[in-house]
Amino acid sequence: MSDPLYERDQAAAALEEVARAAGPYLGSLDDRPVHDHKADHLLDLLDHPFPERGEGTMDTVRRLLHVGTGAATHSSGPRFFHFIVGGSTPAAQAGDWTTTLLDQVGGLWLTSPFATRAETVVLGWLKELFGLPSSYGAVLTPSATFANLTGLACARQWWGERHGADVTADGLAGLPRMPVLAGGYLHPSSRKALQILGCGRDAARILAADEVGRVDLAAMDRALGEIDGPAVIVANAGEVNAGDFDPIDAMADLAERHGAWLHVDGAFGLFAALSPRLSHLVRGVERADSVTSDGHKWLNVPYESGFAFVREPELMARSFGAWGAAYLPAGDDPHVNYNMLGPESSRRARALPIWATLRAYGRQGHREMVERHHDLALRLGAVVEEADDLELLAPVRLAVVCFRYRPPGVGEEELDALNAWIGAELLADGRVYAGTTTYRGVTALRPAIFNWRTTESDVDLLVSVIREIIARRPI
Repeated sequence: MSDPLYERDQAAAALEEVARAAGPYLGSLDDRPVHDHKADHLLDLLDHPFPERGEGTMDTVRRLLHVGTGAATHSSGPRFFHFIVGGSTPAAQAGDWTTTLLDQVGGLWLTSPFATRAETVVLGWLKELFGLPSSYGAVLTPSATFANLTGLACARQWWGERHGADVTADGLAGLPRMPVLAGGYLHPSSRKALQILGCGRDAARILAADEVGRVDLAAMDRALGEIDGPAVIVANAGEVNAGDFDPIDAMADLAERHGAWLHVDGAFGLFAALSPRLSHLVRGVERADSVTSDGHKWLNVPYESGFAFVREPELMARSFGAWGAAYLPAGDDPHVNYNMLGPESSRRARALPIWATLRAYGRQGHREMVERHHDLALRLGAVVEEADDLELLAPVRLAVVCFRYRPPGVGEEELDALNAWIGAELLADGRVYAGTTTYRGVTALRPAIFNWRTTESDVDLLVSVIREIIARRPI
């Protein structure tokens, strides 16, 4: 084969091939292991010399489906408890396929009024869902890391302007280091954003009250009082090891008292706002200067999806727009151009799966999902607490359960090695996936329940597999 022009009649047939594979694959997710290591040999089918002449559309699509449905890690299924990962609801998945089908240039109104209007609509819906003021500026991003980059770039621009500088135009040269303060829950994505922004990955001053990382508010108050000029505070709504929260309302008080910028990283924890029984965890988020979250976590839309919200919308344009390129819309364009409000210029229409899932299931459906996952986490936490040889290391706050195997008469060092072994065996087994972490200085398991498909039977299987592994533990 050569020029794809000669296979244009295969375009619909190729999509039909994927659609035919979708039914059996999606129908198998409830029963198949998260990863079947016996299928890893299929990966070799991806690797061959680069073809001089192509193999053709249909042969290539069939090869990709054969390898992917067999050898992929089935993280969109109900038993992937590793990291913090959702799946793709039926509506979101169809919305994502539609995104690929239409292949919109989503950054400018001129190139796609459809994609732009869809993004404007879903950002409004998301602000309503999370209880954020409708006046906030907002933009969709590929991830929480990019969302943090967006919010912290606006904070950097705000900070520079208070020093009489336009850092977007002129950079940071000649300015002092931007003070960034946080508790011990600061996530690597915020550090990465600070790294990219030239502020320094390790620039944040961590003010923790204990080994867990809870913020020391008194120390933060003193530190802010000692800083000559404005500062940035980062609060976390949802800590990844045990699901704990920074006291956002109290940190907003500090920000107001000291004239600081408050950035809230709510990658998954912001979804606590959906539930009356959990919303207290994010009390005060509506007072933040920038707020971020992730769609491919608890919203259960496909990768890649993040959200950034900024109190002063004009800061977004000052941080990311005004390129001065004659072929692009000017800053006074009456239409919104989202590539001038965030870090991306080339953008797919990532609003479509978000629009689809929000419209399909509404506020009530997403609230029920959040509360169902919280109930499942509480169920797992209760199993741990009732067992003589398991130890719950932190209260279940949201949907992460942090615990370890702790049989009597075993020393701490051996316990760490034993729990690391259990974690490795879980991944090798493949039926369920749950990773390990270090929490309060010890090695722990931390299954996270965020997939829309997950039910009690999946959580019970996790416990059962852990019990099987423990039964064959090395003596």
